[in-house]
Amino acid sequence: MIQKKSKVVLVALSNALPLQMKEKIEELCKALREMDLVPVCSDYLYQTESVRGSKAKLKAEELERFYEDKTIRAIFDVSGGDIANEVLGELNFDTIKILNQSKESKKIFWGYSDLTTIVNAIYAQTNQTTYLYQIRNLVSQEAIAQQQNFKESIFENRDSLFRFEYRFLQGESMEGIVIGGNIRCFLKLAGTPFMPDFTDKILFLESRSGGVAQMITFLSQYKQLGAFKKVKGILLGSFTQMEQETLVPTIEELVVEIVDDPNLPIAKTSEIGHGMDSKAIKIGEILKLS
Repeated sequence: MIQKKSKVVLVALSNALPLQMKEKIEELCKALREMDLVPVCSDYLYQTESVRGSKAKLKAEELERFYEDKTIRAIFDVSGGDIANEVLGELNFDTIKILNQSKESKKIFWGYSDLTTIVNAIYAQTNQTTYLYQIRNLVSQEAIAQQQNFKESIFENRDSLFRFEYRFLQGESMEGIVIGGNIRCFLKLAGTPFMPDFTDKILFLESRSGGVAQMITFLSQYKQLGAFKKVKGILLGSFTQMEQETLVPTIEELVVEIVDDPNLPIAKTSEIGHGMDSKAIKIGEILKLS
């Protein structure tokens, strides 16, 4: 939970935002202020000379300062794209872990899409929970519902933002700590110390873009990493391009075929992903579906 009057910060660890996004970010800051929060913006939010906004080292140093600031209660990444993983090698995760062990300085990192790399690396390196969610949804076309769910969850400790409908493709239940996120971006962590251990986890996967060929490629790599032999279940979110274009085989059919294990529970939700109506999911916390 976050207390009212708390300071929260907006960052962009992936692609810096184009300047034309400034009006939308100001709208987001206004919405946060109306919720009685105090938003602060990173110095590296917008594009200057390139898509980076700033060098990875400077972004990492600023993020560590935000973690050190005890008045800040949450860090919301408002970006997405391709380059968030360049920050990982510059971050001092030991510092983040120590700071987050204190109730006075603890804060949760929120991000989605390319920030899949950051939210999972924080969990892998510190064993602390992060949230897969795009805070810009608060000022999207679904703003009314999103703001209501957000306020109930962060101020009243309800699960409105984290409760979602799902159905099982095979199996009847699954339970485990959630890892994953964007199907493409999560693979950037493969072979690095920032990839969480798959053992006994629930692997969550979603995607905005990509057709059948890309999904076959990604799923095959997960299989070759041994992920499907280690996890206790797979939860599929929305796969926007696949579903909007009604591509075949469907993402459900591809996953069941490539996993090729009828004993592994697989579930599907349409409520977590890149949609403006997306719910949030907690990386590094136990999820039970039945």
